[in-house]
Amino acid sequence: MTDFEEIKKKELKIPNFSKKKVVTTIIIVFAVIFVITGLYTVNPEEVGVIQRFGKYVSTTDPGLHFKIPFGIDKLTKVKVKQVYKEEFGFRTLRSGIKTEFSRRNYENESIMLSGDLNIAEVEWIVQYRIKDPVRYLFNVRNVEETIRDVSESIMREVVGDRSVDEVIVLNRKEIAVQTEEMVGKLLDEYKVGIEIVTVNLQNVNPPERVKPAFNEVNSAKQEKERIINEAWQKYNEVIPEAKGKAKRTIEEAEGYAVNRVNRAEGDAERFISMYDQYRLAKTVTKRRMYLETMQKVIPKVEKIYIVDDEQKGILPLLNLDKGGN
Repeated sequence: MTDFEEIKKKELKIPNFSKKKVVTTIIIVFAVIFVITGLYTVNPEEVGVIQRFGKYVSTTDPGLHFKIPFGIDKLTKVKVKQVYKEEFGFRTLRSGIKTEFSRRNYENESIMLSGDLNIAEVEWIVQYRIKDPVRYLFNVRNVEETIRDVSESIMREVVGDRSVDEVIVLNRKEIAVQTEEMVGKLLDEYKVGIEIVTVNLQNVNPPERVKPAFNEVNSAKQEKERIINEAWQKYNEVIPEAKGKAKRTIEEAEGYAVNRVNRAEGDAERFISMYDQYRLAKTVTKRRMYLETMQKVIPKVEKIYIVDDEQKGILPLLNLDKGGN
């Protein structure tokens, strides 16, 4: 035998393994694969949904769990604590200090007809959370598309029930709240398994083509409001003052009336008292009244003429045109 043949035999020599070692190795490899593919971890913000041969079996909470490997059990992790959002009328490309938005036109979502047959451009956000992972995964084929269709339909209905002024300026919060309630109720009827967190109106404006006319209308309305406010301000200044003066006049009149009544009652009582005294002593009372009257009258008389009662023919000699005492 040549050296070449010996070398060839050595190269083709197969190690001799026992059957026991081979079986043990296979069992170990199978066990490792079984453990690796069977163990799984569910994060704190997630739950695990297990399907066995495609049929739902159970839902597992956060932690370490085991499932049947080799494709028998299928695991789907659902983030039930994360808040998702759907944007309408715009798209956010990158969030941060300077948010970047898509430049594409989404007027097919945002242009709506108001109740007074005007056009408004409405941009809004729907935020939601998964509350039932089983319904979320198996009841509806495309949950996100369903949410978008329902939200857009409800928003158009709510906007269509209001005037353009209510949509753009007056009732934005009310519109958002009503839309949130109606969307949540309809999705519950569809058994989608999600919970609406909030609906926020981002921008509500007239379309670009009608903005100048809309701004002019708004300016006129603001001017109207300004004039009305100034009128109310003047009203609030004048009316209370007039009411105060009227009240003061009434109080003065009432005081004057009370004073006059009291004085009249006092005069009446004094007259009655004087009359009672007169009845008791007529001569004395007459003389006292005469003297009291003269005390009031004489100081006001400029000229005083004293005439004797017994004197006769005095008139031709009395010069009343000249001053004298």
